[in-house]
Amino acid sequence: MARIEELLTVVGNDTSPEDPTFVELDEISDLVAEYEEAHLPVATPGLIDVIRLRMSEMGLSQKELAELLGTSASRISEYLKGKRDITLDMAKTIHKKLNIDADIILQ
Repeated sequence: MARIEELLTVVGNDTSPEDPTFVELDEISDLVAEYEEAHLPVATPGLIDVIRLRMSEMGLSQKELAELLGTSASRISEYLKGKRDITLDMAKTIHKKLNIDADIILQ
């Protein structure tokens, strides 16, 4: 990583892809990416985490989220605490109203 930092101070947008420093930076970056994928995988966030993130992004309270989704605040609380499974109809509503990817909803 230290070498990558050094090379980044030398390699710019106008550096030729044939330049030895560009080639070295490219090769080291690929090695780091491969290592991170193999040893430090980033897990896909769960639906509840994504809902909480979207609530934060949209500045919604649980009550406001409930109104947006057409359900009760207590039902939202149960979903967020994992005490109740999200129904297929609610999953569709979450997808439409919160713009959450269907792949995340279906996991």
